[in-house]
Amino acid sequence: MGLIIFFLCAYVPKTEAGHCKWAEVLKDLERIKTSKDIDVSLYTANADEDEECQELVMRCFFLETEVIIQECRIKNCSQTQDVWNIWKNGNESFEKNKLNSTKSEKCKECEEYEEKNFTEFVQNFEKVIQRDCKH
Repeated sequence: MGLIIFFLCAYVPKTEAGHCKWAEVLKDLERIKTSKDIDVSLYTANADEDEECQELVMRCFFLETEVIIQECRIKNCSQTQDVWNIWKNGNESFEKNKLNSTKSEKCKECEEYEEKNFTEFVQNFEKVIQRDCKH
């Protein structure tokens, strides 16, 4: 009996630590990144922003997905549901974990980032999420 409990205790923390809270978002980003329907310029944070700004950077990416949703409504994109899922999952996560980071002087406002095309936006978004998942 003690052996079974040991295995259960040893197993549970691994699965939680190994699961990234953004896994679903990454799947949806994978689905939309080759979309030809979405042609929009978006404020795109750099993937290598200061660690202190990580949460604000993530918030900027999720805010910009609203622009993609609007674009998809106008153009009737084939990936509208996937974009909606990204936005919804991001919002839910930020609702659960209210913004912890205080605005540092070194962190930029979303609109201060360079506007980039959709492909570059998705690539940077994926890099930022993967970086966040490693912590």
